[in-house]
Amino acid sequence: MSYKSIYVAATSQHVGKTTSTLGLASAFRNKGINVGYCKPVGQRYVQHNGLNVDKDVVLFADLLNFEVNPDLHSPVILGSGATAEFLEQPENYNYERDILFAAGELDKRHELVIFEGTGHPGVGSVVEMSNPDVAHLTKSGLIMVAEGGIGNTIDNLSMCLEKFNRLEVPVIGVILNKVLEDKREKVAYYVKKWLDKHHLPFLGTMPFDKSMGLPLMQSIAESVKGKVEMNAERLNNKVEGMIAGSLISHDELRGKENNMLLIVGATRLDLAIDDTLHIMEANGWSHAPFSGIIATGYGEYSMSTIDFIKKHNIPLIRTMLETYAAVLKISRIEVKINLQTPWKIQRAVEMIEQNINLDYILEKSRY
Repeated sequence: MSYKSIYVAATSQHVGKTTSTLGLASAFRNKGINVGYCKPVGQRYVQHNGLNVDKDVVLFADLLNFEVNPDLHSPVILGSGATAEFLEQPENYNYERDILFAAGELDKRHELVIFEGTGHPGVGSVVEMSNPDVAHLTKSGLIMVAEGGIGNTIDNLSMCLEKFNRLEVPVIGVILNKVLEDKREKVAYYVKKWLDKHHLPFLGTMPFDKSMGLPLMQSIAESVKGKVEMNAERLNNKVEGMIAGSLISHDELRGKENNMLLIVGATRLDLAIDDTLHIMEANGWSHAPFSGIIATGYGEYSMSTIDFIKKHNIPLIRTMLETYAAVLKISRIEVKINLQTPWKIQRAVEMIEQNINLDYILEKSRY
């Protein structure tokens, strides 16, 4: 069986659905195929040229060079309060019609259409538009993305594929993402063994790449509700790790120049900078080892500290949270791929092209 549309779903949130969709769309475009994109059911929206669209649509519009049309690329958005309103008066909504219209128009304009799912397979069930429902409605072939592992991965695949199977959504194949390099061969062997038993194609594994999970200072500032006090133009700095407190050791900074986030009470920032200067001098470093600094609570800084921050162009964020609370907030950031993380976009494309059986997918697609 062949399909003109592909539905990309995942076993849960944060598995790599958008990353995989991005890589597939770019890889197919690089092969000369006219690829269309749609996020049929979205949960988080942004304003783009005065229009409300799912945040992922803006990313794909830039990648595939299309003009955003919410009716086509983001037909259903379940924002705050939407599900309660639907349950109160479902007759006021016709989500099925909206999605079918988008699918029909995109089918006319493109050789191949990729629909990106939302969250785990059950998301959207409250309005009768779960991922399996939409895949079935759009007559798409399914690509399921799962996080690399063996037992837990197979359990999740079995559970998540159940409703797709009930609705007879054909499965193009399964992609395993975030697989540790030293376990890739073993994981691929056993998961493929299970997939073969259930007549499900295995499309390949994508490696765990630490850089894909690095947050930007912009996201960190938002997470702590911080005010940018210096060097706001450097909020696109990426962060590799955190150092909390004013007592900084040489081991914490070794081999990590320019990638660390310093989180410290404002009254103790001077001490932290003094320690940093000593370590820099001992190692002969010309650049500060910080992507950014979060100063917590009240307090003033010395002129020498301000001069240091200016000299090294370090974004300084002030938050009224305590240091421990700020660390907790930052550790819970959901790191997403977006237009401010171009290295992630490029890496997503590379991983798909190098590790996934694109020819098999195209064999199943009548583009």
